[in-house]
Amino acid sequence: MAVEIFSLKGKRVWVAGHRGMVGSAIVRRLAAERCEILTAARGELDLRRQADVETWMETRRPEVVAIAAARVGGILANDTRPAEFIHDNLAIETNIIHAAWKLGVGKLLFLGSACVYPRLAAQPMPEEALLTGPLEPTNRWYAIAKIAGLMMCQAFRKQHGCDFIAAMPTNLYGPGDNYDLRASHVVPALMAKSHRARITGAKSVEIWGTGTPRREFMFVDDLADACVFLLKHFSGDEILNVGVGSDVSIRELAGLIAEVVGFRGEFTYLPDKPDGMPRRLLDSGRLTALGWSARTQLRDGLRSSYDWYLANAAKAA
Repeated sequence: MAVEIFSLKGKRVWVAGHRGMVGSAIVRRLAAERCEILTAARGELDLRRQADVETWMETRRPEVVAIAAARVGGILANDTRPAEFIHDNLAIETNIIHAAWKLGVGKLLFLGSACVYPRLAAQPMPEEALLTGPLEPTNRWYAIAKIAGLMMCQAFRKQHGCDFIAAMPTNLYGPGDNYDLRASHVVPALMAKSHRARITGAKSVEIWGTGTPRREFMFVDDLADACVFLLKHFSGDEILNVGVGSDVSIRELAGLIAEVVGFRGEFTYLPDKPDGMPRRLLDSGRLTALGWSARTQLRDGLRSSYDWYLANAAKAA
């Protein structure tokens, strides 16, 4: 049992990005911690505006901050909107981290991304692989912004003694995911396409790339549990990978999703479209050694995600 070094009980905890998939999962998990959860709706606060962020934080006085807010998307979104991905993410993290220091926030957790590692990093990727090689070209703008956030946490800890920590989640999926095919990641994209094919009677579904890249997938509620664990049990300048310890090929993932959705057609691969990194599997040994590990099996998580999709996104579509 890991020793608790920071209590959340009774504290005001701001989850920045609470309406997103990750942020909403963290809010669900925090409900069991007997803390006061602070949130700011998008219409209430533009996280890209420094003065607005500082004013809001001065008024609400959070004691703990979890930064789950980010501009996110799949290969298509990254490739077609690079300026948004680098500007918005740099602005969000800079504004919140700097304001948290000014106001003396007791604990801050910044979430990076597994895509910050070099395209051809050794697998599974240890935290030491960061900045050791070229990034994956299809998401380098997002990755650079996330690397800057990681460095900011380390810099404010070094110069000002702030208890700011950073975690590196693997690929995520789950309730609240984005199923817009123009901006979605691979799990929601395949789920939405397969569902649509099943209900329309289509015989095939197109998938970008060759289907050979391998990815590690974590259910978002497992990540939320890891975030709360780290807030309570970890303090240090090293970044920590958060993964499940195993990966699947995109072809294997498509097969699992087809089973869950009930799609019995074929998948057509488009090799002229980008694959992204050949493989992305995190070495989460540091986190495991602290006493935390993921619980949700991929098939079970996909079923839960599809249930949410049927109750929410499918109706909207």
